Amino acid sequence: MKYDIILAGVGGQGVLSIAAIIASSAMKDGLQVRQSEVHGMSQRGGGVQAHLRISDTEIASDLIPQGKADMILSMEPVESLRYLDWLSTEGVLITSSEPFVNIPNYPEVETIYNAIKKLPKAHIVNSKDLAKEAGNPKTENMVLIGTALKYMPVKEETVLNSVRERFQKKDPALVEANAKALELGANV
Repeated sequence: MKYDIILAGVGGQGVLSIAAIIASSAMKDGLQVRQSEVHGMSQRGGGVQAHLRISDTEIASDLIPQGKADMILSMEPVESLRYLDWLSTEGVLITSSEPFVNIPNYPEVETIYNAIKKLPKAHIVNSKDLAKEAGNPKTENMVLIGTALKYMPVKEETVLNSVRERFQKKDPALVEANAKALELGANV
């Protein structure tokens, strides 16, 4: 078994944090993990992406070949489209519906959504509203992970434990909000 994920977003959206949570969860589930990051101009709102490879056997490379990604998990809709060449024909694209307009010629949102909806497997997730429903607007990424869990070879309970470990020391209320966000995302 192997599962390859391209994580994409804009600087400051937590792409690398999501990668870390998924990677640590996969390792706790006994899987092999390789990760490669491209930070871009993240401090100026530029694109950030990470290749995350999960397998039950040894992984030779950090990078996912074009046309072989099982998933694009994106925090921003335009960024999700930027990596379509990496998505396999059976792959799934999951993206937040919320645009991050950081360029003057940002495409019309409906044009972006229409391009995404043409894919055989795609989810445009209203992560912003679901994060608010979870009790913390900063849990949007957990909503997206929750949606992605139905496709990834990582157990939901393991991800929840990783979230607990990550946020328990900061604030126990963060654990509760992130757990609720995972649950809401899983129900999309």
